[in-house]
Amino acid sequence: MSESGRRRFVLPGRRPPRRPRLRGLSFNRMLPNLLTLVGLCVGFSGIRFALDGRFGAAVIAIAVAGAIDGLDGRLARLLKATSRFGAEFDSLSDFLCFGVAPSLVLYLWSLDQWGAFGYLPALMFTASMALRLARFNAAIDELPHADDGHLKASRFAQNFFTGVPAPAGAALSLLPIYLGLESAEHNVVWLADLARAPALSAVVLVGTALLCVSTLPVWSFKNFKVPPELVLVLLLGVVVFAAILLADPWLGLALLAAAYLAMLPFSRRSFKRLQAEAEARLDTEVE
Repeated sequence: MSESGRRRFVLPGRRPPRRPRLRGLSFNRMLPNLLTLVGLCVGFSGIRFALDGRFGAAVIAIAVAGAIDGLDGRLARLLKATSRFGAEFDSLSDFLCFGVAPSLVLYLWSLDQWGAFGYLPALMFTASMALRLARFNAAIDELPHADDGHLKASRFAQNFFTGVPAPAGAALSLLPIYLGLESAEHNVVWLADLARAPALSAVVLVGTALLCVSTLPVWSFKNFKVPPELVLVLLLGVVVFAAILLADPWLGLALLAAAYLAMLPFSRRSFKRLQAEAEARLDTEVE
């Protein structure tokens, strides 16, 4: 009889030996962190591309890192693999990809013409992004001290960010590069000169930094509900934007940044309206 065909006989009263179990994390619990690690590597590669003068590749790398950042958290919640380690790791990755990489890329793009003074806007952006991420982490750890009525009234605030989030801030800060790459493709001299002007990069970096550390309520789109009559319009709009992005990616990214900036006043108005309705509802319940 072959070795594989033999039966194992066990003496009466004795249990067969158990197979040793491997201890450690399952692959499902590691997958979100692995995705975050990939995003960190891609975002850091954007700095390398900028050092080589490949600014288009640098922008794409930061954009890919932003897409990965939008997936890893949702994947962790889907797999029920959320952890404190994952949250901290994601925050550190965000700081590198969206706080350090864009400022260095813009410094190499045009701000180095100002020498030491060109370093200041980049430093301000990076510091502001660190403060923004630290405030976000602190808000997660803070326990609500209000009573149940106030918690119900302020539940709508969970649909808003406080200040522009890090990935969106990185996308806005790269606007001069979008314009520069677009002008290079179509040979628009005046736009190329404007995009390479250190003053424009400085204004964009400082303005984005202020938006990130501000208390401006910004839609998070996590629980954003679209009215049924606007679903078809939204789908068609996405198709049109995807066509523009494929045909002319730099124009598409510039239009996306402009649309996001135009959305901010409407986001603040929506927050104020929901806040007034919540306070009125709370006053009615108290009476």
